Amino acid sequence: MKKPLKTIDLDLHFRILQLLEDNPDISQREIAQKLGISLGGVNYCLKALINIGHIKIGNFNKNPKKIGYIYLLTPRGISEKIRLTSGFLKRKMAEYRLLKEEIDSLQSKLKA
Repeated sequence: MKKPLKTIDLDLHFRILQLLEDNPDISQREIAQKLGISLGGVNYCLKALINIGHIKIGNFNKNPKKIGYIYLLTPRGISEKIRLTSGFLKRKMAEYRLLKEEIDSLQSKLKA
């Protein structure tokens, strides 16, 4: 097994795995646009995910003149996506609770 290039952000890792699972033939440019990161950043992350065995890449022909790629989650990648989903939900719920408390506090101050 190859070593990862560098640890990538957990939320980004989760979001990329989610995108690839839903759209295995998505382009790197589309990933960059959807996630709001640079094309080079996407390329770096995909290489890291390939190196740690979470995705594999294959070639396929979209049309006779153009070769495309398909990104597939490996069994290890699917397991990691499940783990990351749980962590993502916990972090977002904690953020939600804090934001709700802040909103409630501000609303109380406005009413007073």
